[in-house]
Amino acid sequence: MPAGTLYRGREGMWSWVAHRVTGVLIFFFLFVHVLDTALVRVSPEDYDKVVATYKTPIVSLLEYGLVAAILFHALNGLRIIAVDYWTQGPRYQKQMFWTVMGLWVVLMLGAIYPVLGHAARVLFGS
Repeated sequence: MPAGTLYRGREGMWSWVAHRVTGVLIFFFLFVHVLDTALVRVSPEDYDKVVATYKTPIVSLLEYGLVAAILFHALNGLRIIAVDYWTQGPRYQKQMFWTVMGLWVVLMLGAIYPVLGHAARVLFGS
């Protein structure tokens, strides 16, 4: 494959940047998750306090952002695999990018209620 084929155009550049940013954010979440889970062995009372803070509306928004990052990273990763290993991948990378974005938007719209429903009930009542 010729140099520069994989990330041709603005879509390729931004998907490359977004893929790395979402990867770093997911790694940071996993790091924090391991630390707070390890807290249960050190101090179960402190662990309970930390978990209680996770039930706030602000954290629900952060969870929605986490879902967005994981979903984009996964879908874009599949697109990258297709570009790398499908002989026609580089030819159709722009269409695959927009397909990934469309699918991501549809799935994120579907995640609004399951992820943000509790926060909405806390803020606005049942």
